[in-house]
Amino acid sequence: MSSKKCKSNNSRRRALADGQRLRRVDRGGQAREALLRPKRRTGGRNNQGRITARHRGGGHKRQYRLIDFRRNKDGVSGLVKTIEYDPNRSARITGDDLHYADGEKRYILAPTA
Repeated sequence: MSSKKCKSNNSRRRALADGQRLRRVDRGGQAREALLRPKRRTGGRNNQGRITARHRGGGHKRQYRLIDFRRNKDGVSGLVKTIEYDPNRSARITGDDLHYADGEKRYILAPTA
């Protein structure tokens, strides 16, 4: 993957070195089906169908990724292979390649480096 040239016009850009930027890793397919749920959208409408929040609607279709916030796998080692983009949150998530020793796979929020 080639690096992107940017102007160093603020401190964050100057601090970023090549390869430090988190990018979506192409897995060569879709996300793991067992860890996805459909995400319902309201389009700014309430239960009566009336617009209550203006200028909302449209956008790209999203699926919700089930995140393991409890992290209750004590004593079982896991390996993170990829860090991916999640369209529903500003944080990155580990790919479905968080393999536990017992064979289970889960999404977790990616720890910051």
